Amino acid sequence: MNQNTFLGLIEQSIRNNWQAPAMTDFEGKTFSYKDFAREIDQLHDYFHAADIQRGDKIAVCGKNSARWTIVFFATLSYGAVAVSILHEFDRESVQFIVDHSDSKMFFVDESIWRLIDDTTLPKLEHVFSLDDFALLKSTSDAVGAFVNAAPAYFEKKYENGFFVNDLPFRTDRPEELAVINYTSGTTSSPKGVMLPYRSLWSNTKFANDNLQFIQAGDNIVCMLPMAHTYGLAFEILNSISMGCHIHFLGKTPSPKILLEAFARVQPKLVLAVPLIIEKIVTRNVFPIISRGAAAVLTKMPLLNRIVYNKVRKSMIDFFGGSLVEVVIGGAALNGDVEKFLRKIRFPYTVGYGMTECGPLISYSFWTDYKMRSSGKVVERMQVKIDSADPENIVGEILTKGTNLMLGYYKNEEATKQTFTQDGWLKTGDLGTLDRDNFVFIRGRNKNMILGSSGQNIYPEDIEARINGSLFVSESLAIEENQKIVALIVPDYEALQAESIADDHLTDFFGKVIGEINTKLPAYSKIASFRIHTEAFEKTPKRSIKRFKYQ
Repeated sequence: MNQNTFLGLIEQSIRNNWQAPAMTDFEGKTFSYKDFAREIDQLHDYFHAADIQRGDKIAVCGKNSARWTIVFFATLSYGAVAVSILHEFDRESVQFIVDHSDSKMFFVDESIWRLIDDTTLPKLEHVFSLDDFALLKSTSDAVGAFVNAAPAYFEKKYENGFFVNDLPFRTDRPEELAVINYTSGTTSSPKGVMLPYRSLWSNTKFANDNLQFIQAGDNIVCMLPMAHTYGLAFEILNSISMGCHIHFLGKTPSPKILLEAFARVQPKLVLAVPLIIEKIVTRNVFPIISRGAAAVLTKMPLLNRIVYNKVRKSMIDFFGGSLVEVVIGGAALNGDVEKFLRKIRFPYTVGYGMTECGPLISYSFWTDYKMRSSGKVVERMQVKIDSADPENIVGEILTKGTNLMLGYYKNEEATKQTFTQDGWLKTGDLGTLDRDNFVFIRGRNKNMILGSSGQNIYPEDIEARINGSLFVSESLAIEENQKIVALIVPDYEALQAESIADDHLTDFFGKVIGEINTKLPAYSKIASFRIHTEAFEKTPKRSIKRFKYQ
């Protein structure tokens, strides 16, 4: 077994943890590593019956689950290519991806399959349910016959048992295509990011080497979408490679569900998007420490540490009590929230990545993390800033290294536009890089607003200040007639708790914006605002579809 290959890391872990639990579905079945291996072996026989060849595409679309994971690893260990599709994509996007990727086989939640028009999928030959691996459609009588005979066939195959040396893994090659992951397509058709095995290996190896507080048998809650590389790499690939026990939520991670799951699972590591952390702090913590005795104590230098220690403990208890680190990714953390988390020494860090890097670009353990950064450039990756003074002058972030994609599937034009002539990936993000190799992100290139006197205005900076209000659920800063306009979605629960009536909202938010303007430079002050009663439309990655509101 080669520890320098991705499948080698996975095979070694399955062998080492053969009897231990690998995955548990929320209120469902638990699979040991032995069960996991046997399920993979069975799927290989299904693939063989369906005449799946090396390099053929197998698509998977469904909620996070043990069977999703089994399909993914069975596909790679067989030599086929996994096409991961976010289950929150609309019907047209799912159909486009299955067809565009040339998938021959499709594993899908039955609730999603019922909505699909299969006449739009002429290349698709076989469809299986992710609920129970039942055959939903096949163009081959032989596959139907194999499925019917499968129970008896497997009973005979395993009559003497299933052992470690029966593991059906192969050796992968670094440049071999492993996964096609379709981006969320906020402004156009989704693009298929082609990730080779070296990217999966490098991301997994980095996590193995740098999250050394994780040991075999540790529990992890899987709450990020597995069809997105952030969740896939660190909740699934790393966990399986280290012999952890993954618990699938199987439902939307509301605070109540998370609280129950964390209490039961007691994870050491939690992967989160900023919104979850910001809501815990602004809804549960800020209101308590801004009133009564706590408010007085926080102003007294010697006593405020007592309050902060209590708050830190209550937040660690929220995550189940065993927490070592929360890794935040996907977007920047609100400045006020971050300042507070630093003050109470909460173990958080912010990382940076993108699908095209599978996803890691930068990360640092929380004790080494620099405030407002997105961590340090990771091993086997390089970053440079396209500016005259990378430490002080903002420019586009460029990256290259082992984690990098091969390109976009069947889209040479987009691939060419994404790389510089000397092979650096243009991230589309703007930032600086300090002398210690820490990345500081300012915003998206395409979101930047040019002020009337030529200043660069980063809407993300303005939105972070607006979202810092307890009474704001989310916001957008846009440009209209060379002026900054804020679109605000109120947090109606928080407003109700303070007895602020709907007919007073304009006056109330006028004061909120006035307060924010005192902290903004003259060229980026908010000229006016509008209240949005509905949440903004999002991509499955939970980014706001900005183009709809510009």
